[in-house]
Amino acid sequence: MPESQPTATSLRSFGRFELLALLSKSARSLMWRVFDSRHGQELMLCMPREKPNSAAALEHWLRMAQAGGRVQHPNLAPVLEIDQVENWPYIAYDRALGETLDERLARQNAPLPLDAAGWVAQLLEGLAFAHDAGHAHRDIQTACLVIDAGDKVRLAGLEVAQEVFPATGDFNAVTRRAVRESAEEDVLCVGLLLHRILSGKPVLEEDDLQHVVQQMQPLGREMVRLGWETPHPIPDPLRAICNRATDRQLRQRYHLARSFWRALDGWRQAAAHDDGGPVVLLLDKLQRIGHLPTTRSGLHRLTGGSGLEAQHASALSEFVLKDMALSLELVRRVNNALKQAGHHGETVLNMQRAIQMLGLDGVQLAANALKPWPGPLAAVAAEMLRQLMARVTKAAQIAQALRPAGYDGEVVHLITVMQNLGRLLLQYHFPDDAQQIRQLMVPPEPTEEQPKPVAMSEQAAAYAVLGCDLDALGIAVARHWGLGDELLQMIRRQPQDALVHPARSDADAIRLTCSFANELVDALGLPEARRRPALEVATRRYAKALGVGLREVMDALNPGTQKPPVPTRPADEAASSASSLRERLSARGGS
Repeated sequence: MPESQPTATSLRSFGRFELLALLSKSARSLMWRVFDSRHGQELMLCMPREKPNSAAALEHWLRMAQAGGRVQHPNLAPVLEIDQVENWPYIAYDRALGETLDERLARQNAPLPLDAAGWVAQLLEGLAFAHDAGHAHRDIQTACLVIDAGDKVRLAGLEVAQEVFPATGDFNAVTRRAVRESAEEDVLCVGLLLHRILSGKPVLEEDDLQHVVQQMQPLGREMVRLGWETPHPIPDPLRAICNRATDRQLRQRYHLARSFWRALDGWRQAAAHDDGGPVVLLLDKLQRIGHLPTTRSGLHRLTGGSGLEAQHASALSEFVLKDMALSLELVRRVNNALKQAGHHGETVLNMQRAIQMLGLDGVQLAANALKPWPGPLAAVAAEMLRQLMARVTKAAQIAQALRPAGYDGEVVHLITVMQNLGRLLLQYHFPDDAQQIRQLMVPPEPTEEQPKPVAMSEQAAAYAVLGCDLDALGIAVARHWGLGDELLQMIRRQPQDALVHPARSDADAIRLTCSFANELVDALGLPEARRRPALEVATRRYAKALGVGLREVMDALNPGTQKPPVPTRPADEAASSASSLRERLSARGGS
């Protein structure tokens, strides 16, 4: 047997196997389609590009391959045989498992993005399982994906491309370190694989993904980002996921196959089903532990006995609005009751009206259903939620101060809160994902090539972590609560990159006012040097549409210095235009 590697030109057989076709050749491994004369069937043989350099190295290779072969998962190709021919080891797989991704792309060069995401998500499931079991692949290539007629994907070649160590090396010690490092490289190669499928062409014009890795930062100088000239339009969430997987900054990339899978599968499920992906997980959590914990320690005492009955309706409403969890719970309960009663066109957001409809017993039941602070959160995550709730409350106060004349302050308050519903629920139910999103939004370190790097937007970061944006989470929950279409539109923030046009309706005026308030609070959270310019930018964005200037904004931000003036609009016109909205929202408790 030649000492380099078996090739079609040097021989037509490998032991008892007849070599039919070379399926893949990379710097680290080979894959052959062969005929097994002993069993009369076609197989796929995976073998290292270089054979082990000593008897000890061969023994180690076989031992690691056999251990990897015992790892069983629906998305890992089952091993038929592990052996060696003249000290050249191999792993055999049944050819009936399907065709390689190379073969599939040769006859279907431009699969739909949803199909591509499905293939790679299956690959990541199997890879994550292998990594958890202590094994790495080390040479993920397009040929390593085996796809059957039903689009089931299996990963072949686990533990084939083992690192070649010195003959006297301590294989056990080196292998443990190599597995940890190789697992992250596996995840990067899966990102390159997704890029290859979506772009319809080899990455950096290289067929071997290992050659691409060597050219990418930090080893090389190349950047890999998904271009705009693709066979099919790529949805923004999928584009963000793909680009994060191959980001030039190591800290921005996915480090775990399971994190990559969660984002990709979240987008795939959400794209295939309106209520799929992370929305399903979130709704399940809402059923089990509620939406948010109460922040008022005396809530149960105040709602018990005659304490609640003695309160005036307006005082009760004010009390409820100070507890974000209770106000949202009352909104959920009253609108769900309306939906069940068949009042599909009616939505209640005025808190006094909600209290009247539910009654004191209903309010007490809602209060008793809430979990006390901080629920299941650890101390650090609870503090992050407390800070987020404080910012949302501040935004609600600003929105009330800036609202046009005649609009219900309670409605404005709750719309502002619900424009942050996805953020609040994510921080409470998935604090680790919320932390990942915050980390991705930190701008990378400046370099000579990028002296002023741009930070990832919240939307792009959410796409990269969850596969959907935060507004989509909040809107899905609001729809689940039975809130109407008009309200669902109102709780969608004005996109940062979209022009702000004058309001075309009362609902649009409220939506823009609440979006403006939320952007102002975001600006207040910036470093001091950037705070004032950001406030001015936000004010210029909304000034014409809402009829406000910087003076009114500063008064709203500092309510203790001067009562904010109500934006000028004739009282009779304001009352007339706002009345229809109040009727639709059942806000008859006064403004």
